[in-house]
Amino acid sequence: MTINLRKFIGDKNFYKTLFLISIPIMLQNALTSVVGLLDNVMVGQMGTDNMTGVSIANNLLFVYLIVCFGAVSGAGIFSAQFFGKSDHKGMAAAFRMKLYICVVVTVISVLIFLFLGKNLISLYIHDTDDGIGDAVLTAAAAWDYLFIMLLGLPFLGISMCYSSSVRESGVTIPPMITGIIAVLTDLVLNYLLIFGNFGFPKLGVKGAAIATVIARITECVLNICYTHIKYKKFHFIRYAFKTFKVPVSLLKGIAIKGLPLIANEALWVVSITVATQCYSTRGIMAIAALNINSSIANVFNIFFLAMGSAVSIIIGPMLGANKIKEAKETTTKLIFCTFLICIVSGSMMALCARPFPNIYKTEPEVKALALKLILISSCFVPFQGVCHSAYFALRSGGKTWLTCLFDSGLQWVLFIPLAYTLSHFTDLSILKIFTIATCSDIVKCFLSLIFLKKLNWAENIVSNEKI
Repeated sequence: MTINLRKFIGDKNFYKTLFLISIPIMLQNALTSVVGLLDNVMVGQMGTDNMTGVSIANNLLFVYLIVCFGAVSGAGIFSAQFFGKSDHKGMAAAFRMKLYICVVVTVISVLIFLFLGKNLISLYIHDTDDGIGDAVLTAAAAWDYLFIMLLGLPFLGISMCYSSSVRESGVTIPPMITGIIAVLTDLVLNYLLIFGNFGFPKLGVKGAAIATVIARITECVLNICYTHIKYKKFHFIRYAFKTFKVPVSLLKGIAIKGLPLIANEALWVVSITVATQCYSTRGIMAIAALNINSSIANVFNIFFLAMGSAVSIIIGPMLGANKIKEAKETTTKLIFCTFLICIVSGSMMALCARPFPNIYKTEPEVKALALKLILISSCFVPFQGVCHSAYFALRSGGKTWLTCLFDSGLQWVLFIPLAYTLSHFTDLSILKIFTIATCSDIVKCFLSLIFLKKLNWAENIVSNEKI
């Protein structure tokens, strides 16, 4: 049996388009991840308790981030396809819907964190006999950080609405620039406020939170200003606030296609927090080591995250323009390219496994555990990359219930039962629990490829929409 490599390898124009879209996203994600890593290291210089507390708070805030992402993505499916058919009023209506959903998600999230935040933090803290960390100090650091970070949530939500709509218009460099400015602001303020350099107050984890909030306000203001100043380029913004209505037909469409995405992102991110809680039964040392592992994983995951965004930016307009066959063929090439890129990024991550934990000011046992977790995680990067790109392809075609089934559905049917059972009913180490539970990504990877091959997922969902 011969394999037709042309199915998997694109021409010069394919890679030119891909890299013009993905490289700015990669650069923005890279800088964000590196600065986030430096933030983490700075906090880590203050000891295991502070590092672990911030990690716990960020796990909770990650729920808000991903639910908002799901909300924006639901309307974004329509936005990208409206752009493909040059329907600027339709894109404006989808943009308004993004704003409404993010406002609701933000209000609910702030109320939950204000009234239940301390209880949620306590779920992650377990007294063990490993002799590492202080539960009371860890909980206090987590709450101090979380409370201040709530101030930045509205700005984060609004910024996501603007930047995602700009990207759905095929423009990726300006959001990259605003993101770079924001993360550099965060980095400088962290250096000043965490340690009290150059006469600034030494605020520790509170300083880290204040720096992040200011950076998010900065990014939000820049995204808003740029989009409105360049209204001749982004035609949708000229219609965005002429009315506050969303057409009923579009509202129904976003509800049908978008609610599964919101549900999926919510269920997925909750599964991650539940898994982290399961891992936390092995003590503060396990949480600290997992934090180090996730910090470096975030750096090397930028490649497949950018490829996923590129899939939606490239495939969505094709479907909106009724180029169904071309969209399917392009998706195959994009996923194959993602797989190759992730083999390289996973290998690079493995090479960094030994030196990376040593930059943290924490116990030798934590560093040794983190090294092993990083090596394990690096093996799963190619599978996670394929899943991510396949998810965005299915989502672009409007198959949101299907994405919910194979993404968060498998998390709760396979991943969480494994993590919970192994952590609560066995004496297995965190390494074995983490490895076995993460193997669910391999199952998810092969299922996603089957869905793309066997199902008629590529559809134009805005052909009958008139705004």
